[in-house]
Amino acid sequence: MSPIKFTANEKSLLIDKLQRYFLKELEQELEQFDADFLLDFFTKELGAVYYNRGLYDAQALMSEKLELISEQIVELELPIT
Repeated sequence: MSPIKFTANEKSLLIDKLQRYFLKELEQELEQFDADFLLDFFTKELGAVYYNRGLYDAQALMSEKLELISEQIVELELPIT
């Protein structure tokens, strides 16, 4: 798997969310550099877990949809006389 990378806009949004969380929940100001460093840490150390969960969820959804399509195809079969 290649490393998880964010666009500059996504990274800015995530850093802003981290800073607001720290201020609201911990009453601590998180500077831009520290928030950037923390985001990089979370991405590197935890990102694969969230990424894999998304893949498993997508795979389960696709399996459900394929099962439904298979059932609908059977319903379309014409009787053989």
